[in-house]
Amino acid sequence: MFIQTLVTGLAIGGIYALMAVGYSLVFSILNFSNFAYGSIIMLGAYMGYFAMTEIGMPIGVAIVLSIVGSAALCFLNEKLAYSTLRKRKASSLYFMISAMGTAIFLENLVYATIGSRFYAFPQVLTQLNLEFMDISIGVLDVFAILFSFLAILTLHYFLQTSKIGIAIRAASYDMQVCELNGVNITKLIGWVFILAGALAGISGMFLGMKYMVYPTMGWITNKAYIAAVIGGLGSLPGAVTGGLILGVLETFVSAYVSSVVRDAFSFTLLVVLLMVLPTGLFGKFLEEKV
Repeated sequence: MFIQTLVTGLAIGGIYALMAVGYSLVFSILNFSNFAYGSIIMLGAYMGYFAMTEIGMPIGVAIVLSIVGSAALCFLNEKLAYSTLRKRKASSLYFMISAMGTAIFLENLVYATIGSRFYAFPQVLTQLNLEFMDISIGVLDVFAILFSFLAILTLHYFLQTSKIGIAIRAASYDMQVCELNGVNITKLIGWVFILAGALAGISGMFLGMKYMVYPTMGWITNKAYIAAVIGGLGSLPGAVTGGLILGVLETFVSAYVSSVVRDAFSFTLLVVLLMVLPTGLFGKFLEEKV
């Protein structure tokens, strides 16, 4: 029971970590929380679902399609909703308002075009289990853990070794100095949103496969936002750590206490932690956080 619960918690935590890293990538550069990110994740889940059910794509191809489609949507999100505000040097509050408006628009667009039905992914991995002694572990959970950590490690390698990754890390410290050294900030921000969108596609696929696909599923990213804040907004190691901590603790609370108090536990954990560590576990002090 303990090992099964731990594996499930790590799987959920891995998905939270993917979403939290996407949040933190954008926050590290633009210093605002992209609340439209949940809608991008939701659309990524829909793309993967229809790719598998309507076109008949295998799961691997559907994941790639979801990644590419979500990255493109996230890039368009920046160009249409934030680019003008950025050029006018608007405050973070206006970015947040634009993000919330985008989220509401995309959610209602799905209601108007696809409908409010709940869709279940084809049972490719959900019914498979690994049996070891008296322990039964879902293949989907193992696959989610491995794929999530592979995606995060790939992103880490990209940020540490590539020219774009080094520029992103430099801009997270001081964007103006980075621009004075010849970095094209507009293109750099576009890359940040593409990377965040790719992570949204992966997490959307796994969320849809583990639960279901529906227009308001993007609101589950509130948990990823909690994870990002726990780890420290703008810190990628913090986002991963916060996602894993939250996923594991939530799962154990659901299994050994009650699933009814799971959400209350998450928000209570956030409040208590911020009272002790206002910038999160690995966050840096900023004058303004929105």
